[in-house]
Amino acid sequence: MQTPIRSGFGPTTTARQVIEGIDLTGKVAVVTGGYSGIGLETTRVLAEAGATVIVPARTLDKARRALRGIPRVEQGKLDLLDPASIDAFASEFLATNPPLHILINNAGIMATPLTRDRRGYESQFSANHLGHFQLTARPWPALRKGRGARVISLSSRGHQRAGLDLDDPNFQHRPYDKWEAYGQSKTANVLFAVELDRRGQASDIRAFAVHPGGIITDLIRHMTDEDLRANGLSREDKPGSVPARRSVAEGGDLKTIEQGAATSVWCATSRELAGMGGVYCEDVDIAEIVPSDSESKRGVRSYAIDPAGAKRLWSLSERLTGVKFPAT
Repeated sequence: MQTPIRSGFGPTTTARQVIEGIDLTGKVAVVTGGYSGIGLETTRVLAEAGATVIVPARTLDKARRALRGIPRVEQGKLDLLDPASIDAFASEFLATNPPLHILINNAGIMATPLTRDRRGYESQFSANHLGHFQLTARPWPALRKGRGARVISLSSRGHQRAGLDLDDPNFQHRPYDKWEAYGQSKTANVLFAVELDRRGQASDIRAFAVHPGGIITDLIRHMTDEDLRANGLSREDKPGSVPARRSVAEGGDLKTIEQGAATSVWCATSRELAGMGGVYCEDVDIAEIVPSDSESKRGVRSYAIDPAGAKRLWSLSERLTGVKFPAT
């Protein structure tokens, strides 16, 4: 299925354009990181289309301020680096026996100095992949009850930086490189969607991985001045801004936040994707497969959608988290 379907949208499409004419009344969505950057725009657009959107946050006051005025939004407490916090959020959500129609695993960190969670796991792999692996497993009964639920994993073209080192995912025996760690976590996001979709089909649960595009968000906070220069940015480029020279509308490679949320919303709601899943999407379409040694910034590398690699990552994730998905 990893072939473009010519959706009619493109890199300049916004999330509001994608969802035009779609009524989400009665639907329930969870959006991690849904109070900042493209996550906030995703929350806003889903809620305005009628969905009840639950936004789990580590910093509740910050989330409350950001979400003020958006209809049908509820908050929860969640720290993706803390397994107990994930279980507590899931238990609170499941207590009322709701269906879950959309789960968007949007939150993430990027290019952080070497830090570890309490288990000793490298923080980017832990927050970006393992935390969302556990978060998806716990409300599985609610996803099945959603009858056609979709799970969206926010990946990135950063997956092109590195494959997955299954023997040493936590950099315990190799030198730490923050960009390699980030790339590995983004590859894991794609592989997770591949195997999750295979396992979820029997329960009518489909999964997608998304590259939102190049967007200036709070993720740049850990980037050094050298990192910024290497990416054509500066300290003057604030989250939410798009330098005119780099805008996709002018042939560049940077999107607005509204454009950046479009592919996530499309994967979560599009009727065109009915009966599909396990694919990596970008620019509001399914991406092309490109060779692993390609210099193109577009497309998905074959190692990121390898079914055998996806199964091995699944087994590793179960072992590292101690979490198994219920039988479908």
